[in-house]
Amino acid sequence: MVSALPAVQAFFPLDDELALLPGTLTPRLQEACVRLSTHIPSFAKAARELAWFTGATLHRDSARRLTEAAGACVVAQQCAEASGILNQHPSSPPGPDSLLLSVDGAMVPLVGGQWAEVRTLVVGAVQPAELTSDGPVVRTTELSYFSRLADSTTFTDLALVELHRRGIEQAGRVGAVVDGAVWCQSFVDLHYPEAVRILDFPHATEYITAIGQTHGPDGELLQAHERTRLCHDLKHHGPDTVLEELASVVEAHPQLEELAGQLAYLHKRRGQLQYPAFVAAGWPIGSGMVESANKLVVEERLKGPGMHWESKNVNPLLALRNAVCNDRWDETWALVECEQRRQLVTARLSRRNKRVATAQRSAPSAPAAPSVPITTPAAVMPVEPASKPPHPWKRAWSVRRQRELAGAS
Repeated sequence: MVSALPAVQAFFPLDDELALLPGTLTPRLQEACVRLSTHIPSFAKAARELAWFTGATLHRDSARRLTEAAGACVVAQQCAEASGILNQHPSSPPGPDSLLLSVDGAMVPLVGGQWAEVRTLVVGAVQPAELTSDGPVVRTTELSYFSRLADSTTFTDLALVELHRRGIEQAGRVGAVVDGAVWCQSFVDLHYPEAVRILDFPHATEYITAIGQTHGPDGELLQAHERTRLCHDLKHHGPDTVLEELASVVEAHPQLEELAGQLAYLHKRRGQLQYPAFVAAGWPIGSGMVESANKLVVEERLKGPGMHWESKNVNPLLALRNAVCNDRWDETWALVECEQRRQLVTARLSRRNKRVATAQRSAPSAPAAPSVPITTPAAVMPVEPASKPPHPWKRAWSVRRQRELAGAS
């Protein structure tokens, strides 16, 4: 009886010819699965849609693993790119005449009932103001996003990838609309300290409202129409008279200690409250674009009913969401395929090296024989036909591979 050799993982040359990726799906099906999982707020629904469109059945856990693995490739590539920019300081591409950035955070649910803040950067090009019956309207277009679950220092470093790509160094001028959080100001300090800093107008009016709605001995300190007037004056005439009026209200009620802190917040940011000057210079005064990004990029996919995420799986999905929302899917997926094929080759070489090392350890030692070149007489050497077709494993089995081979020749 002849015993069969044990089965082991091996390399099939046709896999390379077909440019296959890890797993059982073809590259196109795998891309479709990951793209659906990035768009649809459920891996199970994404798997069902893939089956409906293609007939390929896939378990939701498989869809999740494929998506997270693809996103992890993007995260690793962007981390390396950010490190390269920080260390090598390459020149950025040309930027727009007026570049606007805004940063903010949104909370996402983690396993165990925990919540964590995902930080998002939005970059856009400010267009010339349009005159309307209600005054000039400033629009920001060409929006792009960068989101990460990370502390403020790490996020600030990683976001350099998107800012460099958008040409912040070569933009004609740069503005930043943010709220008063310390990390937002530190973000601007690092990336463009000369930026025109604008405190988000709705954020500023919240402090006016908070002071006015505080209850004193006679009820609210400021009536609704007074608060509305102060907000209008702040927008159209600047902060000077508004801060003076608020200061008189605060001084009249020294027993209400919280008022002093709220007023100090606005005083400290007086330079960021010059809204008439900002509007005249063609800058937006609201951070609506980043608030919309929190919903579009983060919450629409990661904050659905019953969702709870492992923290390690948040950033891979965010990287894919950025690719979709930035209209860079083809470029991003090309990076994913390249990295996953590199991992396949690395794993294959590692297995081969282990087999060679094992064989060398188990082989009996023997004296080395002298190396004698073996020659074959010319008369008996086989002659290859000139028109021999290529071996089937060497043929181009896909249109894409045919084009690559044609281009290489």
